[in-house]
Amino acid sequence: MPRPRVRLGDLSVGFVQPLGDALQRLGHDPAPLLQRYGLDSERLAEPNARLSIPRYMHLGHAAIELSGDPALGLRMGELSRLPQAGLAGVTAAQAPTLREAARTLLRFEPLYAANYRGHSSFLEDSQGAWLRFYSISPYNSYNRFVVDSLLAGWLAQLSSLAGVALQAERLDIEFEAPAYANQYQRLCVSPVQFGAVNNQLRLTRATLDLINPQHCPGTWQHLLQLCEAELVQRTRVRSLGERITHLLGPLLNGGREPELEEVARHLQLPTWTLRRKLAEEGTRFRDLLNDTRRDLAETYIRDTELAFGEIAYLLGFASAEAFQRAFKRWTHLTPGEFRRQQRQLG
Repeated sequence: MPRPRVRLGDLSVGFVQPLGDALQRLGHDPAPLLQRYGLDSERLAEPNARLSIPRYMHLGHAAIELSGDPALGLRMGELSRLPQAGLAGVTAAQAPTLREAARTLLRFEPLYAANYRGHSSFLEDSQGAWLRFYSISPYNSYNRFVVDSLLAGWLAQLSSLAGVALQAERLDIEFEAPAYANQYQRLCVSPVQFGAVNNQLRLTRATLDLINPQHCPGTWQHLLQLCEAELVQRTRVRSLGERITHLLGPLLNGGREPELEEVARHLQLPTWTLRRKLAEEGTRFRDLLNDTRRDLAETYIRDTELAFGEIAYLLGFASAEAFQRAFKRWTHLTPGEFRRQQRQLG
């Protein structure tokens, strides 16, 4: 049985539009840079076109270098519009309130972006709600802009819906304050919290209650049905092994590897049942774990600039040495040799 391939994830090419707009606002023609990454006008107009997350990170880094603006992600976010999130964004734009718009945008995130690290969430309580973007640590110049653009983008998208400029009640950023930290303050009424546990922004109950003047009940319900159907289609998997592979990504982190019992709890199956069903599919949990780690390791080494110690941490290895031994066993190459080989092939 062929093993399922694991990717870091991908996102809609709609995310490229605010990047191009931000460069243009700064006096740079984005076309040559976008064409270098295969993103000409035809590609950007292709229905359901996706861009791999590593490629998006390289594109963002190149755009920051071109513009000389490390806060480019914040500018991108402020230029984001709901239709750039595809069907999910168009559906959110028909929601009756900002609450439902935010909930819709995050619930249907798999329709426009997928990352093995996790998914965004809408967490409401009696006083308001958190809009939370999952961790993509460790942070560097290739991925900080992703957090910036997403959080600023949520505010801009909801602001356009309400017809008023919104600010978050609170803004938490997982990485330490960058050199451009003062530029975040326009997004929030209180001091921005850097080095936080989560990447998230908080909206008050009054903000969530704001009415969408463009709401049409029938259109809203029709679009919700379309989103639900597409979500089922996109998240359908063919085997238990594939379901486990999708689960392993978020569980791999912090110098530890997930165990069979932990995965069984997530699947709400007894451990012995899970082991038996995998045997019926001709595989074992350990094989799936190793295959997932190998695929992700190859992707990280080939498509990112992460240090090998950082990759070891992301894949749940106790040390960089343990990771390097495993990688040599899988590929008969050291991580350094594999990276050099891939650079030569590229």
